[in-house]
Amino acid sequence: MRETIQKMLDAETEAKRLLAEAEAEAERTRADARKRAQETVERSRKEGAGESAKLVESAVQGAERERASRLQEATARIEAETKIDPTLHRQAVEAIVRAVCSKA
Repeated sequence: MRETIQKMLDAETEAKRLLAEAEAEAERTRADARKRAQETVERSRKEGAGESAKLVESAVQGAERERASRLQEATARIEAETKIDPTLHRQAVEAIVRAVCSKA
């Protein structure tokens, strides 16, 4: 009987040891998983920041192209609206010259 009780106590001790080892292994696994998850999050954050910077740069370049296009269109429109016919220009200059010369 004593031998049976001793075997039961030894088995219980062995079970406690195995349980402690399993819990320690589980904690190491959880810690490793947390570390890998944190690294993945950080890597994703960096990649996201890089992608965001690329998107911002692309948007800035697009806005610059749009601004240059609109400026070119506005310049062409203003030049077309303010263009004076050469004959009309000559007539205006002659009228100004006559007016200035007749007052002198």
